[in-house]
Amino acid sequence: AGETLTVGVPSPFIQNWIHKHFRLALLQVARSLVGPAATVRLDVDPALVLKTSSGTNCATKPDSPDQAAARHRRSAPARTDRPHSERTAKRPKRQFADLSDFVKGPCNELALMAVRQVCEQPGCRLNPLFIHGSVGTGKTHLLEGCYRLLRRKHPRLNVLFLTSESFANYFTQALGERTLPSFRQRFRTVDVLLLDDVDFLNGKRVIQEEFLHTVQQLEARRCQLVVTSDRHPRLLTRLSDELVSRFVSGLVCRLESPDLETRQQIVRRKAAGLEAELTTDALDYVATRFRNNVRELEGALNCLSAHYVMLRKPIGVADARRLLSDLERDCVRLIRLADIEQAVCEMFGVRPDDLRSAKRQRSVSQPRMLAMFLARKHTQAAYREIGQYFGGRNHSTVL
Repeated sequence: AGETLTVGVPSPFIQNWIHKHFRLALLQVARSLVGPAATVRLDVDPALVLKTSSGTNCATKPDSPDQAAARHRRSAPARTDRPHSERTAKRPKRQFADLSDFVKGPCNELALMAVRQVCEQPGCRLNPLFIHGSVGTGKTHLLEGCYRLLRRKHPRLNVLFLTSESFANYFTQALGERTLPSFRQRFRTVDVLLLDDVDFLNGKRVIQEEFLHTVQQLEARRCQLVVTSDRHPRLLTRLSDELVSRFVSGLVCRLESPDLETRQQIVRRKAAGLEAELTTDALDYVATRFRNNVRELEGALNCLSAHYVMLRKPIGVADARRLLSDLERDCVRLIRLADIEQAVCEMFGVRPDDLRSAKRQRSVSQPRMLAMFLARKHTQAAYREIGQYFGGRNHSTVL
């Protein structure tokens, strides 16, 4: 309008980036077309935002000849960067897991049903959804499957999937580059936020505060939040009370280690995709011996598959027992004091800080005594070490 050239961009992030790198080039083009008094304005176009968030590869407006020339002049000296750019262009995109590949069992049934409900009606019920469990129990698989199903069922929604570490890195970068408005615009305008490994934020006070404000904005707009962690939100002792209270206000689902029947289903399904001829007895042996998590099962199957490729003969239970002997020894679970502490806290609903405190209330002292008893029975820790761990107590108290 008038002597102003208005350029539409899909997001504030791109708005800042173009302003930083191409402001002068755009100004030169505007003045050559309109006159010496011309100005340039970059506006966030809602239509472009919608196209970007829907996941479609929206076509970019072609450059004008002057813009193309300016871009060519900027990129011409950077011939030494070409190999790196080619490697970046050929880098494969992340492959997200699908919920159809997730093996349902008593250990994960509630979490799987909750994720499917969220995909049907995001932001309506089960908000926020908090999924926790130890390593290899399927947290990331559920979150990735949720992302894929949401994009398929609701293509117009702005769905964002990332890890807590990525959130922290983006925030730190925005602080350094003074682009916090763009950062906040990016994360606070989504319709669904899927955050993996929120336990990474434990103890990071400044990042927690920023994430809290993001959650508050999403709550105000009734947007869906799905979070995963390695433990219950109340056991994230260095996470702010405000975040913990919001997490427990929705649905908290725990993923257990897979039971035998679920492990057998997992082993058979994964073995079907491998180039290996494994007998039923060998598969049952893997499911029986590797009990902690799915990654152990995958590691055992990959080991057998590699030997089959080299030997080209069917692998039976005797071969599996011999080939997996070293791996089986490595997968023996040693119970630590921290494991006992976490189990007791989850059972009685107390905080780890309470177990280590000097509180004598019955609601705290009894779980503490049980934890010390289990530590004596199931660990090799000395009495003095157990006493020190649970609040610096004398070894006679442990007795």
